[in-house]
Amino acid sequence: MPSDFFTNAAVLRRAATTMLLLVVMALSCFFLYRAAESVGFRVSYYKYSPIVTHVMPLFEDASHSSDSEEYSLERVLKEASMEDKSVILTTLNDAWAAPNSVIDLFLESFRIGQRTRHLLNHLVIITLDQKAFSRCLVVHSHCFGLITEGVDFSHEAYFMKPNYVKMMWRRIDFLRSVLEMGYNFAFTDADIMWFRDPFPHFQPDVDFQIACDHFSGNSDDLENKPNGGFKFVRSNNRSIEFYKFWYSSREKYPRLHDQDVLNRIKYDTSMLEIGFKIKFLDTAYFGGFCEPSRDLNRVCTMHANCCFGLDSKLHDLRILLEDWKHYLSLPPSLKQSMSTWRVPQNCSLNSLHLAEEPEDEGQILDR
Repeated sequence: MPSDFFTNAAVLRRAATTMLLLVVMALSCFFLYRAAESVGFRVSYYKYSPIVTHVMPLFEDASHSSDSEEYSLERVLKEASMEDKSVILTTLNDAWAAPNSVIDLFLESFRIGQRTRHLLNHLVIITLDQKAFSRCLVVHSHCFGLITEGVDFSHEAYFMKPNYVKMMWRRIDFLRSVLEMGYNFAFTDADIMWFRDPFPHFQPDVDFQIACDHFSGNSDDLENKPNGGFKFVRSNNRSIEFYKFWYSSREKYPRLHDQDVLNRIKYDTSMLEIGFKIKFLDTAYFGGFCEPSRDLNRVCTMHANCCFGLDSKLHDLRILLEDWKHYLSLPPSLKQSMSTWRVPQNCSLNSLHLAEEPEDEGQILDR
């Protein structure tokens, strides 16, 4: 036979051998991946690397980075959004992000609550420093890094100290940007335990619904004492204008934080002029340590407010979760008779008058 025939045959054999080797390698990788997946392992870089792009340096002058922030924020909000463009938002810094700290208790409440586990798919954790962001990637799927240049939000902020006030106003300005993107949001502090789905309690024709430290019994009463740690806000022109007005009012009341400013501007005639509708949420459903929900058969959320010190907060939150687990373990007939909590204990209002200036960065008087 011609020599070139043997040469071509040799080339074909080498090509076939190479192809077979590639097929064997591909199949090996495939079966190894499926085997790992079957025992619960995940390929972490696939799950988390896209979220890293959400770490954007933000400045006090938002115009410096508004385009890039909007793009990355839009991406994470879209991934977490419900069908009606509603999301759940919370903020987190390093002080509350440590293992076995506030964020773990917060997420656990969703997992053990009644019809709340699926809501984790719609929760976005807004982290205020790099350590909190790294921790978020370990415990949750939807993370967004909100960094303010020149301000370190990683430590527990002293109540009403400069960093605390800056943190609260940065949050107000950020939430305004979420509304401008067309997203409704339920904002929740991370020290609020979610025991039932609160969304059925939100009225569809109200722009702004907010929890209270003290509830008068009338959801329209402006004398209610609102707490900015929990609210549901619908995206529309009225709510956007309200958030702009709220943020700009910090200049009129420079010595007040955002919640105290809200207590002033809620009476402003400009609210009537823009047709802004506000409702206050009943503490029977949205309670806290200031005014606990007394009926475990109705409670949706409980807030560790009116509390001095992170250790005290963690102590009472753990008892709160224990009480809820005990309630869930009861037969239906006994559930009706269990109507109270063992908390507050360390967060008792009676202890607040003893609290003086915090001694370290791990303490805070929560509002």
